Amino acid sequence: MNETTTMQDEEIASALRALGHPVRLSILRILATQLPGDCCCTDVTQCLPLAQSTVSQHIKVLLEAGLVERHARGTRNCYTVRHDRLEALGDAVGGLITGLAAPVAGRGAPALTEPA
Repeated sequence: MNETTTMQDEEIASALRALGHPVRLSILRILATQLPGDCCCTDVTQCLPLAQSTVSQHIKVLLEAGLVERHARGTRNCYTVRHDRLEALGDAVGGLITGLAAPVAGRGAPALTEPA
């Protein structure tokens, strides 16, 4: 991964917060099955048992986290998954988890209970 796609901690945290709701995960899955720029809020609403205003608010969170992008199409806004951002997030989280899970030289496994 090059420097332009490396995510900073604040970006990682923002993206993870956006992914922290089941409805937003569902919206990403719906958008991922559509042609790029061909899915509007109404299309997503038809796939979920939620009001359009609720879906719009969830899409807004995904937009703000940079996980989807908006494209004007006439009077409608259509949405596309930002695969580049999701890939960068996957790389960043994978590296973070690997780094946190790696044992530190000279230190044993973490204690499961607090010392007396």
